[in-house]
Amino acid sequence: MFRTLISGLLLSAGALVAQSAHAENCLKVTLTGTQGGPPVFQGQAGAGTLVQYGSEENKCNDMRLQFDTGRGTTQRLSQAGVPVGKIDAIFLSHLHSDHTEGLADMMQLRWHFNSGGPKVDLVCSEETKSPLGFSLSCERFATHIGDALINSGEIAQRLAENKKRLPGGPADLINVKDFKPQDEAQEVWSRGDVTVSAIRSTHIPGHASYRVDTPAGSVVIGGDAGNDVRKPPRETSTSGQVEKLAQGADIVVHSTIHPVMGPDGGTGFPPPIYIRQSNATDLGHLARRAGVKHLMLTHLIPPIGAPRQGPYKLPKGALTNEDYTGAVAESGFDGTTIVGQDLVSLTLPVKN
Repeated sequence: MFRTLISGLLLSAGALVAQSAHAENCLKVTLTGTQGGPPVFQGQAGAGTLVQYGSEENKCNDMRLQFDTGRGTTQRLSQAGVPVGKIDAIFLSHLHSDHTEGLADMMQLRWHFNSGGPKVDLVCSEETKSPLGFSLSCERFATHIGDALINSGEIAQRLAENKKRLPGGPADLINVKDFKPQDEAQEVWSRGDVTVSAIRSTHIPGHASYRVDTPAGSVVIGGDAGNDVRKPPRETSTSGQVEKLAQGADIVVHSTIHPVMGPDGGTGFPPPIYIRQSNATDLGHLARRAGVKHLMLTHLIPPIGAPRQGPYKLPKGALTNEDYTGAVAESGFDGTTIVGQDLVSLTLPVKN
């Protein structure tokens, strides 16, 4: 079988456009941040994926959807040529800080220069009770997104400079559209030819994975999903819900942990944290079974070239691209594997 392994490669193309039978539409997926977890390595941005759809003439940029907003998302969007004021909707897989802490920066900038609107849809799970007794609330997160700047006087100062800005600060520009994640996919957002569906998946309470369907192709954003069975023995580390969502999809974007971080790898990485992540080989199996054409590995634990993951040193030294692609290849997946770097992108349909 022919296998194409790609890391850091931009693939571009087009598909059919709605406005004209002779024009083409395209779907572009860009990794805005690939850092795995809260650590920082060589300036990598926190977790995030930009999905663009539109005409090839407009570089697929008629609609812009941002999935997760880790630190540095604003800067990466700027490098990708997408101002935060042009984002049509934001989707959160879960409320871990490494997936959300860039949202305050994005919304403050939007409030500063686009306070007249439109509001941006924030799509996320409804308030979810943890088995430990506390609740995780996307709505509260959005409502209080600007509290530090309000309490410091920054919002009042900026309002004094421009009274056209909304008095409540950046929260006034967020339209929360929350949903209860289910074991079957449900539509959670749509506009024109673009539909986004979501499914419950396991990581922390309220975690959800998403699928974007367009005439030009489809992409699944797995987030940090793992198997419902939280410890071995089990058949796979990956999520059965994500595999269901990914059936027939063109692209799967998924957080990835390398097997070297496992209990036998000598890193001392906490086994419960390793077990709740999907490993690279199992993601290859998932992609093969689901009939996926392209697998984009992101949120890499550990990052390429990093001698450690946070405080956990790799005994045999830093991993390479080939360590990740080799782990996927063990599954027999014969599609395209892309080992994520910030701003790597893939455009559908792919032209040779």
